Amino acid sequence: MSVRLGLRRSISTSLAKTMAQELNSSAATIPSATDATVTPTSTTKKSLWPSVLRWIPTSTDHIISAEKRLLSLVKTPYTQEQVNIGSGPPGSKVKWFRSTSNEPRFINTVTFDSKEDSPTLVMVHGYAASQGFFFRNFDALAKHFRVIAIDQLGWGGSSRPDFTCTSTEETEAWFIDSFEEWRKAKNLSNFVLLGHSFGGYIAAKYALKHPEHVQHLILVGPAGFTSETEHKSEALTKFQTTWKGAVLNHLWESNFTPMKVVRGFGPFGPNLVRKYTSARFGEYSTGEVLAEEESRLLTDYVYHTLVAKASGELCLKHIFSFGAFARSPLLQRASEWKVPTTFIYGLKDWMDYLGADAARKNMNVPCEIIRVPQAGHFVFLDNAKGFHSAVLHGCRRFLSPADAGNYPLEEGLTSV
Repeated sequence: MSVRLGLRRSISTSLAKTMAQELNSSAATIPSATDATVTPTSTTKKSLWPSVLRWIPTSTDHIISAEKRLLSLVKTPYTQEQVNIGSGPPGSKVKWFRSTSNEPRFINTVTFDSKEDSPTLVMVHGYAASQGFFFRNFDALAKHFRVIAIDQLGWGGSSRPDFTCTSTEETEAWFIDSFEEWRKAKNLSNFVLLGHSFGGYIAAKYALKHPEHVQHLILVGPAGFTSETEHKSEALTKFQTTWKGAVLNHLWESNFTPMKVVRGFGPFGPNLVRKYTSARFGEYSTGEVLAEEESRLLTDYVYHTLVAKASGELCLKHIFSFGAFARSPLLQRASEWKVPTTFIYGLKDWMDYLGADAARKNMNVPCEIIRVPQAGHFVFLDNAKGFHSAVLHGCRRFLSPADAGNYPLEEGLTSV
């Protein structure tokens, strides 16, 4: 869910202008938008197509290379691996492959060095994102946790099998069961599970199904708490009756994703992504602006993760109705909650914390909602220091007993 709205706004307001500018650009500007390393094949084979009309190649190798360049900003040593999760969980009707193939699938995983006996923190990204989005957080959190970050199945550098799910139940199982197979392969239990946006929705659904493995749940601007029937605004209802609303609703139900737009821009895709990252984390940032090198490497990384084969992105219409309302709302499962939970929201997050507040009233476990100033939906990028304070405060009982009282909320953060 994280990148979707930003891209949609950018496209709808400047599409014509962008195309005009890009068509007048010289061929030399295309690689510079994402770093020359995105076109390694150009040195080995000449093309008859003018360079301005060439699609920028991508692949899992390109994604992992872009990931390494982005994570070069992180000082803590880490290991990267492709964790084999097989071809589908035993007894499940959900297959992560096409037809009768038994081809195994893999979850891209990075694990950061930590002190011995540190609690384990597993980090799960949101929609249209991947684990590299947490690059500003790994150093700070690795001082207290054994940090493991993954790309969900169908995203980032993980396998991208054909997405064949046709219902909300199947789609949830596709993500939840693949995560469980990853957990088994890594032999993990008793870990803190952190999920952002759509990743928060999946983390919560996983904790509902497998609470025995999760010590604590951290949901960062989680999607999926409210339903369309209970919370759709009058303005959205009226908008859906207009021709523009009808068109957008049709595109939504047709699974027309922002990634398809970026792919369709071909050689102009990198500059479209650059315009988005520069605007969201620069000109229109709600917090700390990305440095030039951070922005360049993040743009390169985001581009390759977005234009690779469509897979996990096709979950959207099965999980959410138009307007980002959950088809199977977490609010309706609040009474089943078994894992203590910390909610973290940016003060300017477009995800409303009131959904979590309503759910909390029916939860029978400890639950806290923390709001972080100078931050929007990407709270961990906008205000990394405040985000770290919220995570440590929420997990203080798992940290060093000697330091258990040393994790108050940083000034400006509020618990509501």
